[in-house]
Amino acid sequence: MSNILVIKHGSLGDIVQISGVLKDIKNAHANDTVYFLTTSLFKDLFKQCPYVDVVLVDKRLPRWNIFYLLELLFRIKKINFIKCYDLQNSSRTHFYKNFFNIKDWSSSRSILKDNETKEQFDQEGVIERFQVQLERSGVKTINTLRPDFSWACDQNFKVDGKYIYVSPFSSLKLIHKRWPFYKELIDLIKKNFPNLKTICAPGPKEIDQCKDLGLDVVLDNGKSTNLMQLSKVIKDSVYVISNDTGPAHIAAHLECKGLAIFGHHTSPKKVSIETEKFKAIQFEDLNNLKPETVFEKVKQDLEFLKN
Repeated sequence: MSNILVIKHGSLGDIVQISGVLKDIKNAHANDTVYFLTTSLFKDLFKQCPYVDVVLVDKRLPRWNIFYLLELLFRIKKINFIKCYDLQNSSRTHFYKNFFNIKDWSSSRSILKDNETKEQFDQEGVIERFQVQLERSGVKTINTLRPDFSWACDQNFKVDGKYIYVSPFSSLKLIHKRWPFYKELIDLIKKNFPNLKTICAPGPKEIDQCKDLGLDVVLDNGKSTNLMQLSKVIKDSVYVISNDTGPAHIAAHLECKGLAIFGHHTSPKKVSIETEKFKAIQFEDLNNLKPETVFEKVKQDLEFLKN
């Protein structure tokens, strides 16, 4: 039995997308111990993951913090890894490649052919890039292109009734991802589908904003839900409407029916979000995407409720 290291720090959408990757890695190393290096935000989540044996936390302190780096290096060296799958593929983890000195290191850089550049490689969809990375590292990719995030759902958490899950937010650093007409859309949904609730499981700073938009707020004993509870709420919805954020990726890889709203920042293809049931709509300037336009798409998708 050997020790295998997998690195993925985040973000939430990226974390959701690697479910199939992790399953393929674990299948390739069924008799080995798979360690997962991530941030404290995802520690509890990946303790539930069936494709991970041990979770390690990286505080990601500045690289000039030599004391932290040496402590991290000591932890890594002590475990004696024979291989690393770098799924973060960042400048930080590229630094780790030399710092950790794990000889067999799989990354989007290490697997490039002589006639390829990372800039060209990164133009492909993120999940498709993972497939190439794993296959060139000797791993069969049976599940990589079909991430299944159902392992992350808290089966004991439930919201009664039929509802549409709405995720109108984004990180504060990515305000440009936010479509500005959710209130108008929610009003249209309530008028045309009065038997459907429109809900959200917001973060602590988003609760009042949800209420202002006319959304029912889902909490856990007065506090924001954790990621496992959030995933279950999304999975049980009849439809999901979201900006290009973590909940959209959760919905896509829980086989939910729904719609993601994209602006100019990236494309649905590049982030590998569309599935048979979950689609995207994109406008260069989100201020020009009218609520009536989005509602017509939602209305068409919800026709199955009338059968």
